[in-house]
Amino acid sequence: MNYRKQFQIAPGSRARLKDHDPGLTDKKESKDSAEVKVAQYLERMDALQFRLYAERRRSVLICLQALDAGGKDGVIRHVLGSMNPQGCRVASFKQPSAEELAHDFLWRIERELPGKGEVVVFNRSHYEDVLIVRVHHLVPKSVWSARYDQINDFERRLAANGTHIVKFFLHISKEEQLKRFKQRLEDPDRHWKISEADYSERELWDRYQSAYEDALGQCSTDEAPWYVIPSDHKWFRDLAIARIMVETMEELGIEVPKSTVDIEAIRKQYHDSVMEGEKEKNGKKANKS
Repeated sequence: MNYRKQFQIAPGSRARLKDHDPGLTDKKESKDSAEVKVAQYLERMDALQFRLYAERRRSVLICLQALDAGGKDGVIRHVLGSMNPQGCRVASFKQPSAEELAHDFLWRIERELPGKGEVVVFNRSHYEDVLIVRVHHLVPKSVWSARYDQINDFERRLAANGTHIVKFFLHISKEEQLKRFKQRLEDPDRHWKISEADYSERELWDRYQSAYEDALGQCSTDEAPWYVIPSDHKWFRDLAIARIMVETMEELGIEVPKSTVDIEAIRKQYHDSVMEGEKEKNGKKANKS
């Protein structure tokens, strides 16, 4: 199965979530085999991120979007968390503050963009401004409908300046969401995740599906592709994202930069220091005897 080809929304196409099975898995994989492969992908991803950090010529932006209980935190913890935090960080976007609302909708996004050599994961993103604001009628249609082109221009500019963008929609079924809500109710360690809005938002399921379809279809581009990841089965979700991320980063051709110093001269200095240390050690032994 070619995960990138199968799960990517082709640029210019119309996205239909009903055509994407949230319970899909790879018939060639099992939960056990997937865990082995994910571990291998994570090791490779960490090595690629090290190269990116050392190279410091470009950056990677990963956007995660999902309905409630879709698994964004799980992906961050089990997949993207494998990268060195020295060069990878997570930015979460919740309800905008008064200061953020006083600026255009991309202002708070701009402040969290990755620098050269950095990977940044957006837990929710600028797409909230064509999703939740649309579903809850927070701004007029004339405002949110204009944002698709603004987002595409924004992402195109980032790509032109060396930021590689990968966007994942974690696609779960309505039944799976309810199952996960139940798990939160039964597990005291997950009570902190429970929100009073969880069930009221379920009543808007169809509205969210339509909003996501428009966002996915209008904003999946060659520079910033959208992937619809089947996420009812967490093990397959993690496998698909890990594989897509490794393949994407491999294509960047990231190389560790060449040294700007005389390695042979430094190697000689190291050798001389070792020899000097040995002389001092032997001298102290001779004095003691």
